[in-house]
Amino acid sequence: MPPPRVNIFIAYPGSSADVLVSSTLVPLERAINGVQGMQYIISDATSAGEATIQIVFEPGTDPNAAVVNVKTRVDQVMNNLPPLVQREGVIITPIQPSMLMYVNLFSTDKNADEKFLYNYASVHILPELQRISGMGRAQILGSRQYAMRIWLKPDRMRAYNIATDEVLKAIDEQSVIGRPGRLGQASGKTAQSLEYVLTYSGRFNKPEEYEEIIVKANPEGEILKLKDIAEVEGSEFFDIYSNKDAYLEIRNQMGKIDNYLKSYNTKSREVEILNQSINISNSIFNSARADYAEVLFTQREALEAKIDLLEIKKKQLEAKVNIYRSLGGGWQ
Repeated sequence: MPPPRVNIFIAYPGSSADVLVSSTLVPLERAINGVQGMQYIISDATSAGEATIQIVFEPGTDPNAAVVNVKTRVDQVMNNLPPLVQREGVIITPIQPSMLMYVNLFSTDKNADEKFLYNYASVHILPELQRISGMGRAQILGSRQYAMRIWLKPDRMRAYNIATDEVLKAIDEQSVIGRPGRLGQASGKTAQSLEYVLTYSGRFNKPEEYEEIIVKANPEGEILKLKDIAEVEGSEFFDIYSNKDAYLEIRNQMGKIDNYLKSYNTKSREVEILNQSINISNSIFNSARADYAEVLFTQREALEAKIDLLEIKKKQLEAKVNIYRSLGGGWQ
């Protein structure tokens, strides 16, 4: 049995690996070090603003107790971590980090893009997998969760003298979850015949709505909108992606494999017949009823058939390699 592990995932969007290590990993490691039953700690950080810490425990340690002990240590320094790290969350899970199975999801519908497939899997497939008994963790590689991603243009921001903080403030002020309340609510002192519940559209959920956010305005009536200094897209992360349309390629290669298999079986039967012909020719030659040229001719035909058989087998393997590449395989 492998020793129990507790995995901690940290996200700090926009930070470099050095900043992530100094601001987050070092305080967490100091707090976690020496937790009951711990053997050693493994940590790493990437330039994508993500980091993981793995705490390996002594064999026989209760995984649930290990998670509780680690979480207690993490909570002690949580307030010392950057606010964005606290908001994004520090995820603690008692699982083995190795992958057991990969599943590729694709659609023959041309309108089903990556974002649609991601959200379909997140809503309909992932919950079913997570409910399977014994399932440690099921996740989607490469987040395409529907969210707003704003690409700021530094040259336009410099021209308009706009800082990133101003953009964030404008978004927070204009894209909000509102609770307007009611009009005419009865006070209990006098009768009230009509009562109106006010509704609000809520937080923006379309790129076009975010593009119309007013970032800056002056008394002369001139306004600067978000679309003037940025591009807005409706997807969360683009760190891992797969945008190759492999369905047709895989179907074509599978068809080739079927055809090659039929040709292989036909050629195999031909080789068997030619081998029998070689034996008959040798018998006839030994009885002096045929010359050696006829025997050589039969052997040549059998050899050519065997070469064709190897060529068909080679094409079968090439088709399988093409399927592997279409599914994301990397060997050239």
